[in-house]
Amino acid sequence: MRYLITSALPYINGIKHLGNLVGSMLPADVYARFLRQEGEDVLYICATDEHGTPAEIAALEAGLDVAEFCKRQYERQADIYQRFGLSFNYFGRTSAPENHELTQHFYYQLDQHGFIEAREISQVYSLDDERFLPDRYITGTCPNCGYEKARGDQCENCTKVLSPTDLIDPRSTISGSKNLEVRTSQHLYLLLDKLSEEVRSWVEQQEQWPTLTKAIAMKWLNEGLQSRGITRDLSWGVPVPREGFEDKVFYVWFDAPIGYVSATKAWGEAEAGRDWQSWWKNADDVRYTQFMAKDNLPFHTIMWPATILGSREPWKMADYIKGFNWLNYYGGKFSTSSKRGVFLDQALEIAPADDWRYMLMASAPESSDSAFTWEQFQNKVNKELADNLGNFVNRILKFTASRFGNELPAGGEPGEAEAQLQATCQQLIETLRTHLHNLEFRKATEALNALWTAGNQYIDVRAPWALFKQDKAEAAVVIRTCVNLIRLYAIAAAPFIPFTAETLFDALQLTDAERSATMTAAADLSALAAGRAFEVPPPLFQKLDDDRVAELKAQFGGE
Repeated sequence: MRYLITSALPYINGIKHLGNLVGSMLPADVYARFLRQEGEDVLYICATDEHGTPAEIAALEAGLDVAEFCKRQYERQADIYQRFGLSFNYFGRTSAPENHELTQHFYYQLDQHGFIEAREISQVYSLDDERFLPDRYITGTCPNCGYEKARGDQCENCTKVLSPTDLIDPRSTISGSKNLEVRTSQHLYLLLDKLSEEVRSWVEQQEQWPTLTKAIAMKWLNEGLQSRGITRDLSWGVPVPREGFEDKVFYVWFDAPIGYVSATKAWGEAEAGRDWQSWWKNADDVRYTQFMAKDNLPFHTIMWPATILGSREPWKMADYIKGFNWLNYYGGKFSTSSKRGVFLDQALEIAPADDWRYMLMASAPESSDSAFTWEQFQNKVNKELADNLGNFVNRILKFTASRFGNELPAGGEPGEAEAQLQATCQQLIETLRTHLHNLEFRKATEALNALWTAGNQYIDVRAPWALFKQDKAEAAVVIRTCVNLIRLYAIAAAPFIPFTAETLFDALQLTDAERSATMTAAADLSALAAGRAFEVPPPLFQKLDDDRVAELKAQFGGE
C-alpha cells in the first residue's frame, strides 16, 4: 500500500494563522512523517490556492499586479512552511500550467458526458465600480444566520454556501458602494443534481469517516444538491475554453481541488522516472487521506467527488477525509481576512516551530472547536516540553558527562526496574502508533507525554546521582537505560517536533540507519551500548514566564 496525503490548499491572500495550520497542513505533516518512519511509501502534496476574488482584492490593496502578488505570496508561504518543518514532497501552485491544463480537461470530460449547462443568470453589478461583483467582491448579511459580514460565495460564520444575490443589504467590497443593480450574464453550471445519487452512494460507503465529515456530507445530500455555477466574470484564473465565454474564468472552487492532481503532475515531471499518474489513476494500491477544516468539507465530500465521478475517468477518490473543527482565539475565530489571531510569521518570532507544533497537536480541534490561549501555550511549553522532556535530557546527559565523561559507561546488568520500564515503553509506543494510524492526534500527543513521564518516574526511583556514590556499576546501568530512552524519545517525537529530534540525534551521534528506525525498534532500551559517544546539547526549550505571557496577551488582544 502506498499513501497519498493532501492538505487543504492555503489561500494566497495572506500569511496563514495558527488555525489554518492545525486544521490541515500540520496534522497531515505529522501523519506523513510517521508513515515514512514506519517505512511506508508516502507522497504528501500541497499547493497555494491562487485564483478567485480574494487574490484580486488582496493584490489591489497591495498595489500589485495579481500575478506578481501571487508569486511573492507563494514564496513567502513556502518559506514559512519550510521553517515550520512541513515535509511536502511537492508544494505547487494552482496558477501553474499543469492546473490550467487539467482543469480544462475535467471541464471537457464533464461537458462531454452531459454534466455542464450554460445558463443566463442574474448577477449583482456595481454601477460605481462598473463591474459585476462575484463572490468576495460583495459582502452583506447572511440570510441563514444573520452574520453581517457574509461574503458572496460563503458565510464564514455558518459555512452556508451562498450566491451574491442571496445577501441582505449587499455592498461592494471594492468601494463600499450600495449603488448596485441586478443584470443578466451567461455562466456554466455543473449539474450536481444529476450526480447526486452517485455522490450519495459513494459517501454512504465511507463507514470509517469521522463523524464531522460524514455529518456535513449527509446534511448537504439530504437537503438536495443544486446545480452550481463554475465560471466567474474575472480576468485572473483558468480560461474557459468555450465560445462566448472568452471573458470568463473557472470558479476557484472548481479548479482548486484539481490542484492536488496538478501539483502531483508537476512533482512527477520535475524528475525523470516519476510516474505521477500511478498515484491518481486506477490506483488501487494507494490509500488517499485528505486533511482540512470543516468549512472545506462540503467541497471535498460533494463537489470535488462529483467532478471526479462526472468525468467518467478512474481518478483516485479519497479513502479518508480528516475534518477538523475550528481553533478559536479567546472566544472569536482566527481569521486571515479580519487579521484576528496569531499568524505564522508572528508565531515564529515568538517561539521555535516545535513549540507551536507540539501545542497545536496537543489541542487539535478534533471532536469540537477548541480555544487557543497564551496560558495554554505556556503550560504546554513549560510543563510538557521543558520540564517533562527537556529537563530529563538535560539532567541525564549533563550528569553522565560530569561523572563518566562523554561516553556511555560500562558495568552492571539491567534488572527488574529496567524490564518494567521496557514493558511500559513498549506499551506506550504501541498506543502512540495506534493513535497515529487512526489520526487521533490529541490522544497521540498524550501518549507521547506519558512516555516522557515514564522516564522521569524511572529516574526519580532509581536516582542515578545517589547510586553513583554507592554502586557505580548500577549507576551505569541506569545511565545507559536513560540515554536509550532519549533515543526513543527523539524517534517517537520526530513526527511532532522534528527539529528537536534532530538536535537529539546529533547529540547522541546516531547513524542515518539509527535515526530512521521505527518507534517499535527504538523501544529496545539496550540498543546503545557502553562506549557510545555523545554530546550535551544546549537546553532544548525556553520557558515562558508570566510577564512574557502578559506581554503577548496585550500585543495580540488575548482577553
